[in-house]
Amino acid sequence: MQDMFPESIEAADSFPALLHAIAAEFGDMVAVRLEEDGTPVASLSFSQLERDSAELAKGLVARGVGKGTRIGFIIGNNVAFVVTLAAIARIGAVAIPFSTLIKADEMVRTLRQSDVAGLFVQRELLGYDLVERLCDALPALRETSDPDLRLARTPYLRWIISSGPSLPPTIREIDFLTDVAGSVSEELLAEIEAEVHATDQAVEIYTSGSMALPKGVRHDHGPLMFRSRYLRDMQDIKPGQDRALNQPMFWVGGLMMALMPALAGGAVHVCAERAPTNSLMAMGSVLTDEDLARYSQARTHWGLGMSETLGPYSYGDILRAPGYPLCAPLDHIAERYEVRVADEHDQPVGDGEIGEIQIRGYAVTPRLHKIERSRFFTADGFYHTGDMGLVEGSRINFVGRNGDMIKTASANVSPAEVESEMQQLEEVHSAYVVGLPDAQRGQLVAAAVVPRDGVELDFAAIEEKLRRRLSSYKVPRVYVAITRDEVPMLFSNKVARRQIEALLISRLGR
Repeated sequence: MQDMFPESIEAADSFPALLHAIAAEFGDMVAVRLEEDGTPVASLSFSQLERDSAELAKGLVARGVGKGTRIGFIIGNNVAFVVTLAAIARIGAVAIPFSTLIKADEMVRTLRQSDVAGLFVQRELLGYDLVERLCDALPALRETSDPDLRLARTPYLRWIISSGPSLPPTIREIDFLTDVAGSVSEELLAEIEAEVHATDQAVEIYTSGSMALPKGVRHDHGPLMFRSRYLRDMQDIKPGQDRALNQPMFWVGGLMMALMPALAGGAVHVCAERAPTNSLMAMGSVLTDEDLARYSQARTHWGLGMSETLGPYSYGDILRAPGYPLCAPLDHIAERYEVRVADEHDQPVGDGEIGEIQIRGYAVTPRLHKIERSRFFTADGFYHTGDMGLVEGSRINFVGRNGDMIKTASANVSPAEVESEMQQLEEVHSAYVVGLPDAQRGQLVAAAVVPRDGVELDFAAIEEKLRRRLSSYKVPRVYVAITRDEVPMLFSNKVARRQIEALLISRLGR
């Protein structure tokens, strides 16, 4: 596979090196195409990507952005996202994409935690005014008039750029950068790019688990380039090929399974602003029979992956192992990763035992922003994934998240297993199983259940069916019917399981 790509692409160990290599190799071929309802509305060639990102990069340099400067952007799945990412990363600044789903309170926390010095904001996306949302998050943007920002709630933020009519005076237009781009020569830009190394930070991906606050996951240029080529080859991506995997590019799925491999492979990254969000597995749901039938045709059965590993680090020989419905088994570990299943003392567990899946390797995040490394890494450098695995010979089966496991009457219950059985019932659309505090059992297995359209749930009948499928201690003791709209989601589009717990406690009057 690598033989079809020139050495300049294969040896690129930084974003600027990759940009120059793909522009030279693929030129006027389309790199990115934006579609609406299947109709192309905008496109960008590889050479245009290099030129447009260079112009924006010069403007950033002229305004004092340099190596390590943290620049955020809230931009949908479109051409501007790709140009902005490239412009920031090619000069050694840190590109920090934020979710376009983020709400006002979440936005304040994330902007403050990320320490961004500059911020690009798409004005309108799918009918939502993102500048209005930003001003709701930071009311001082409406209360003052100086665009040279000094905001106590986001103390490092100095400028915001957007477009469109009636912008607050505190938010600048793009000419803040384009008007000064000419003061930076091609020679100076080339010298800056020459000092961007594999070990410099390139991106920071903001993520959160179902029970955690957002985390800034750092990744350097070298691992980013390596993984882009590896995932290109695993997906058999070829020059000129349309690649339409429309996950949001601000999350690791869209960035590393779609955009970056397509760029490294000379393919057309087909994107849409109305992009589907995370996979059902990432959202915390068990795949339906229809999903299983569709995904079973895939060339590679991807297993576990996360923002901290720049996408999937494992894959299986089969789509799902019997009794383990959440993802493919960990039959194979991707190149340059090392995985172990360990106990609470970080020692490997034996065959037939459950422990935490821990990982280390070249493309594992070197650290999380503003968090002590020792909080998430073992003394010998393994990352605590929080995922629990059962060792079965050379295979590892994923059984659930550490914080999600339910301890009831001294027995362990995997919510995923119970949810899988419930979702096979014809009257159940989806189910969310959690543990509620209980004086007698420690935790009580409880289920929030979304019915199929037009169905009224009979929980006595559901419980009778489950008792024929599951050990008695795994069968939920209490049930609450909820609507699809009531399923609480984090801005990362994962199910907020603590909010599920709170919802059940409230409904049950416990």
